[in-house]
Amino acid sequence: MKLGVYLGYWGLGMGPRGQLQVVQEAERLGYDSLWAAEAYGSDAATVLAWLAAGTSKIRLGSGIFQMPARSAAMTAMTAATIDELSGGRMLLGIGSSGPQVAEGWHGQRFAGQLQRTREYVAVVRMALSRERVEFHGETIRLPLPDGPGKALKLTIAPVQEAIPIYLAAIGPKNTALAGEIADGWIPTFFSPEHVSDFRALLEEGAARASRSLDGFDIAPTVNACISDDMDLARNLMRPVLALYIGGMGSRQQNFYNNLVRRYGFESAAEDVQDLYLAGERERAGQAIPDELIDMVSLCGPRDVVRDRLAAYRDAGVGTLMITPMAFTAEERIEQLRAVAELAG
Repeated sequence: MKLGVYLGYWGLGMGPRGQLQVVQEAERLGYDSLWAAEAYGSDAATVLAWLAAGTSKIRLGSGIFQMPARSAAMTAMTAATIDELSGGRMLLGIGSSGPQVAEGWHGQRFAGQLQRTREYVAVVRMALSRERVEFHGETIRLPLPDGPGKALKLTIAPVQEAIPIYLAAIGPKNTALAGEIADGWIPTFFSPEHVSDFRALLEEGAARASRSLDGFDIAPTVNACISDDMDLARNLMRPVLALYIGGMGSRQQNFYNNLVRRYGFESAAEDVQDLYLAGERERAGQAIPDELIDMVSLCGPRDVVRDRLAAYRDAGVGTLMITPMAFTAEERIEQLRAVAELAG
């Protein structure tokens, strides 16, 4: 199982130089990859280019590029450019984002995501392989009909023969789609105890495409805090879990809330959402069961975290993206160092 460092967004005391400091130490520690995120602040592509210049070996992952923010052709251009700049280190993670960001920030309708994703990935692959892009789908038509557009091909070549494409997915249908069309899957709040359910979905998708999952990379993100104070470690996890379970989306459409319900925490999911949407965020965090925190996080004393790392490895995780839950670059590095030691 390889380790990655998941940087998230700028903020919470982490700007460009702090990120570079953390990434350079992660590279020294033997981490295989770094992953930059975007929502409606710092964009992932610029951050990856910045970090590419300050590193030499660690692979560079978009975790994720938002599909509503870029055309498929622009995503291919960006991935190819970063691959060239970095000497062939690009990992292309893409995803739908969510309805609030897609429609509120990017002005793109959040509808028909399965077909949109299928066609988007097809066009990205076509462009990266430097084929002349002509595509007639339900959501993407290139060139546009009855106009002056012409079918074009990418004028630069990526260093890698094929840049790996990862799909961020939470729901069952999107997870199956990852098994069908992607090289890897980026889940959030992944539970090793439920890997059989996830693997069945991935295999369902792979069967549709008559492909094998050999070499397919399951690459979850996981928040980490190694501390002898279990209560402290768990409490650091509560605000993030409360935000996603309670407030990341509407009451009618929250993918993370639905995921927690599938894990068997229906009552807690409802309570957290009710409290969060009522503005009682601290109480929402306190309503998260310790069992759920332990299931989807790396937190607590070293022996506990060592056992959880083994659980991820046994579940078939290929890349474990670590988000160190700390407030300074030095503290984040300390957490990354401890995880590397325990995983070794």
